[in-house]
Amino acid sequence: MLFTLRTTRAPASDLSYLLAKRPERVQSFALAFGQAVVFYPEVSDEACTAALVLDVDPVALVRKKGEARSLAQYVNDRPYAASSFLSVAIAQVFGSALQGRCRDRPELPDEALPLRAHLAVVACGGGSALLSRLFEPLGYAITAEPHPLDARHPEWGPGRYFSVTLEATKRVSELLSHLYVLIPVLDDEKHYWVGDDEVDKLVRHGGEWLPDHPERELITQRYLKHQKSLTREALGRLTAKETPDDPDEVEVAQGREEKTLERPLRLDDERRAAVVAALKAAGARRVLDLGCGEGKLLRALLEDRSFDKVVGVDVSHRALEVAADRLHLERLSPRQRERIGLLHGSLTYRDARLAGYDAAALVEVIEHLDPSRVPALERVVFEFARPPTVVLTTPNAEFNATFADLPAGRFRHKDHRFEWTRAEFEAWAAGVAARFGYAVSFAPVGAAHAVLGPPTQMAVFSRVDAEVAA
Repeated sequence: MLFTLRTTRAPASDLSYLLAKRPERVQSFALAFGQAVVFYPEVSDEACTAALVLDVDPVALVRKKGEARSLAQYVNDRPYAASSFLSVAIAQVFGSALQGRCRDRPELPDEALPLRAHLAVVACGGGSALLSRLFEPLGYAITAEPHPLDARHPEWGPGRYFSVTLEATKRVSELLSHLYVLIPVLDDEKHYWVGDDEVDKLVRHGGEWLPDHPERELITQRYLKHQKSLTREALGRLTAKETPDDPDEVEVAQGREEKTLERPLRLDDERRAAVVAALKAAGARRVLDLGCGEGKLLRALLEDRSFDKVVGVDVSHRALEVAADRLHLERLSPRQRERIGLLHGSLTYRDARLAGYDAAALVEVIEHLDPSRVPALERVVFEFARPPTVVLTTPNAEFNATFADLPAGRFRHKDHRFEWTRAEFEAWAAGVAARFGYAVSFAPVGAAHAVLGPPTQMAVFSRVDAEVAA
């Protein structure tokens, strides 16, 4: 499958800086499903064209799956027609351009250029009408050349394949984000399992333009392979008009961006396991998950019989709805249902419902608060709720230097209001422990860098009077 991108804005060779691919070279990239090659068939100050050729190996894909094989798995359009394979290739080969970053010319990504994108073959069951419905609202002039179902039998009419050219004056990152989302929408298929992560991708790449698109629901349904629960979640996030200062105006998936960033480290799993282990080591039976979000820690605690009661608290109604759905509360047995609870509440206001528990967990929560509101959280948790054990995790800001896709000075998630170094975190935790009568110990979470430390830092607070009583 072939994708080309052309500009005539002088000097047009600036396109090579934006794509971070040198025009004098033919560059090859190994992907999980084949090979991608980038080259420039045209380079001058007047015009520059970059080409991405993607060679998909369907035979290797079938063999890798190790499942029952049919002829259709070998004989298909995957090596030829633009599909989710091309979207993945764009994200991996042109990743910095898709994110709007340019190391050598940092001012370029913000400039709108006259662009022409050409997709040699696109699968589109909705025909040219669907192409227009998807791309015209985004400001593109579209040329769609239909291919006959069978050139030997013109009477059979057109097939579902088109050669498509899109022209507009846009930022390169805009155009790539449109293609990343809409190519699999046209195809109405994906080559991989669609789960929660796909909602993150859709919001990340479509968040700027999809909420106002007249075909927002169709795009969302097709992108998520018509999975109703994921479609509802994505539409809720895309259409939310929220601000971080209002309880109901907090994003459902608070922290998803850093989970995407940290995924190669499997840090989300390690963090959750570390917190559960710390709670069990403290002998906690009744546990609060403060800032529970979508309920992943709650589910881990519910599955462990050593915990008699687990209660999630979150400021977002929508997050609690998602947590209830993922915990399958309606289908739990009465005995299991008694072990789990969900509360709507803010962690910066005193709440009598939080008293009487053995432990509280705050997993990647505190960094989402404005620094001026952290003292209020300290009092709510350590003075008023006052559980014998508090387990708190937060990113280690020093470790951010190891993330190649994270610009210097940027936080792991756009909603983070701060991120502490190890020294800053330990100083804060020691101060809290001294003021409220706790002892504190620290533990790394994740594989530690020799100089920069672990990706996540964890503090375990133990109430001093609780230790004496024990």
